[in-house]
Amino acid sequence: MHEVIASPFLEHHLLVRPGRGNGIKLPRSKYLELREAATCPDWLVNTARQAWNIDLRDRAVAETILIREEFSYGYARASYELNLGCNYDCEHCYLGLKKFEGLDWPDRERLLEILRDAGVLWLQLTGGEPMVDRLFSEVYERAWDLGMVLTILSNGSRLWQPRMLDLLTSRPPHRITLSVYGASPETYDGLTRRKGAFKLFCKGLLAAHEAGLPLALSMIVTRHNAHEVPQMKDLAERLGIPMDEYVNMVPTIYGGAETLPSQSTEHLRKRKVFTGCHAGHTFFHVDPHGNACICKVGREDVLSEADVCSCSAGDDNPF
Repeated sequence: MHEVIASPFLEHHLLVRPGRGNGIKLPRSKYLELREAATCPDWLVNTARQAWNIDLRDRAVAETILIREEFSYGYARASYELNLGCNYDCEHCYLGLKKFEGLDWPDRERLLEILRDAGVLWLQLTGGEPMVDRLFSEVYERAWDLGMVLTILSNGSRLWQPRMLDLLTSRPPHRITLSVYGASPETYDGLTRRKGAFKLFCKGLLAAHEAGLPLALSMIVTRHNAHEVPQMKDLAERLGIPMDEYVNMVPTIYGGAETLPSQSTEHLRKRKVFTGCHAGHTFFHVDPHGNACICKVGREDVLSEADVCSCSAGDDNPF
């Protein structure tokens, strides 16, 4: 397995190491040099030692560095929604109907190759709950082997399983972000409407922390758990894990407003006026059926795999 990835990134080139947060901007001349080198050149040996404390001296490039190709499309990031299914039933969930549907493996493998060929270096795996997807391990392993830097959005309920820990420690992600729905069984289980959910979350969180996996926490504040905000913050501080706070709910992906009453009104924040972003230009979203759109929220219009392949045959930008 590769230890370092050399990849085009928008108009630049990068060196990144899976599981590590820092990367190195690479001149194109050095990128081209790596493509021709048999063993790791001295500048790479020194750079890798300083950045990641690994020794690449006398190591074969083919066995150590995954060198990604340059393609005509300039996308840098994407999110892949493996499944809308989940083992929780949170009132605030923007997915609405949580159906366990998705592509079969041959189509998923082809999708991942399309993402790579589009230039995607940073790939977020989400759901639903991605780790309950029947093909999560296969998707994760294949995406990692293709040279993508992976982040996972999860509730953590399956993170304690030995096979999951083996997968994630052998092929480390960039980050695993776990949603936090409470600081007690009563609150957490009540919000997720799943008995025993808090116990599984804690089990997964502690197992991943002990395994040294790169973790982050997302505190979801609703009217059901607002009274435990201090305790949720304390959990993150005790473990030394960074935490973000989310207080404004959004309508479902079908346009329904049934999620909005779950908001904690005293925690709501005034939203900034939207002035645009790079959605559809440098990143995009893919749903469980392989349809591409500009982001998880802006799902109109979508492109099917056939549309993407058709555009790829010409010079038109498919997104």
